[in-house]
Amino acid sequence: MKDYVIRQERPEDYGTVENLVRESFWNVYRPGCSEHYVIHMLRDDPAFVKELDLVMEKDGVIIGQNMFMRTVIDSDDGNVIDVLTMGPICIAPALKRRGYGKALLDYSIEKAAGLGYGAVLFEGNIRFYGKSGFTYASEFGIRYHGLPEEADASFFLCRELIPGYLDGITGVYQTPHGYYVSDEDVERFDSGFPTKEKLRLPGQIF
Repeated sequence: MKDYVIRQERPEDYGTVENLVRESFWNVYRPGCSEHYVIHMLRDDPAFVKELDLVMEKDGVIIGQNMFMRTVIDSDDGNVIDVLTMGPICIAPALKRRGYGKALLDYSIEKAAGLGYGAVLFEGNIRFYGKSGFTYASEFGIRYHGLPEEADASFFLCRELIPGYLDGITGVYQTPHGYYVSDEDVERFDSGFPTKEKLRLPGQIF
């Protein structure tokens, strides 16, 4: 039996969700994190998909969230292919590795497919996302913008939501501009949250 509910995020959830994202990403990819500020800004971005702005609740408490943005592939034949990108997605640190993340992901993908979107491309770990049907974007002939051809692109993943949507398409995926934020703006925003120690840890990529 499910012990959770997945629903759309509401304005009154914003602070709770931002704190959850901060707790989940803190010191994971860099000392501190920027994801809580990113989601704060993306909600007002024209590419933000409000119908896919989702939270997961357990016992009335928000324990997870996921969100999507519209973006494009600039195909090599000159066409522009509409796709989605995803994230940040997270589960409360104390509840990770219990299946909640996969449940939220699978629900999100099913909802996106039901809304008629053709494919989702984003940056993630194949060990987790492969369980929900994602594979390397390179298998579809899609390249990550600005990445040299010889560079490792194993972080760049794709899943078709409409079978065959990317057939015959090669090109370059464009990250929505809203994901790019300045360190100064992040610091200013983060000062409104409880103080946490930034640590330089093994495995961080920034």
